[in-house]
Amino acid sequence: MRLGAFEVVEPLPEPRERHALAMVRPWTDAGSVGALALLEVEHQCGSRQLAALARPGAFYDLTRYRPTVYMRDGKRELAVPNTVVSLVRPPDGPELVVVKMLEPHMQAETFVESVLLLLERLGVKRYMWVGSMYDSVPHTRPLLVSGGAIGHDVEDEMRRLGIMATDYQGPSTMTFDVIQRAPLMGIEAMWCIVHLPRYVQVQEDYVGKLRLMTLLQSLYRVTIDESDIDRAREQTDRVERALRENPELAAALPHLEARYAARLDAQDRSASPLPADVEKFLRELNNRHGAD
Repeated sequence: MRLGAFEVVEPLPEPRERHALAMVRPWTDAGSVGALALLEVEHQCGSRQLAALARPGAFYDLTRYRPTVYMRDGKRELAVPNTVVSLVRPPDGPELVVVKMLEPHMQAETFVESVLLLLERLGVKRYMWVGSMYDSVPHTRPLLVSGGAIGHDVEDEMRRLGIMATDYQGPSTMTFDVIQRAPLMGIEAMWCIVHLPRYVQVQEDYVGKLRLMTLLQSLYRVTIDESDIDRAREQTDRVERALRENPELAAALPHLEARYAARLDAQDRSASPLPADVEKFLRELNNRHGAD
């Protein structure tokens, strides 16, 4: 059965009040924070696939998102990158529609319309986009989370969760149009982005995952995996060791902590800029990571 660009598993569950948890790679998934968190939710609560794009090559440049060849039961198979939608039943609260999006390279408007059509067909009443980004924040403080909301209830929820309102303007992704258009269909929308230290760039950031999981725990009563706490502690220990060996980073840290405090004070969006030498150091560090 086709629904927009999606091939859906039949029969689809009857429409009812559900919430959607969405992420998009690679645009806002630094350290795989969103991917790790949504995979954890699926693992804890159990999930079943509902839909995937029928023809992912219509939306993705498959020389940029490479298919993968693998062996299963002695036979060679090809896994094609795709956007996948699944249904999760947490122990408390509404069912969750988990949307793991790959950012489209083409026909983005059709992609957005298909996601909205699927949300409407499943009876989704709230759409929550989660992700992460690198920022000039210190690893020695709780990670900041910024975002926004459209809808009275979710605006209250955002304040309760301590999500800082963002006034970001700049390059974005067409998948953000789902957030813009969902409220026109009677679907509340909110987004939250975990801010990761720019100088801690790892493939899987467990400190970031824990920060996002605390929000999802408050909303949907999912649990925090003890092994993730251990991984986060090990990650922080590695950063502390690197700090002792890097005098430039050690010198920059107090400035990052002071700026962090200024941003927290009444959510001061006009915090003083970092000293030029600190900005230069972080920029060079970021460029080195980007070249690796």
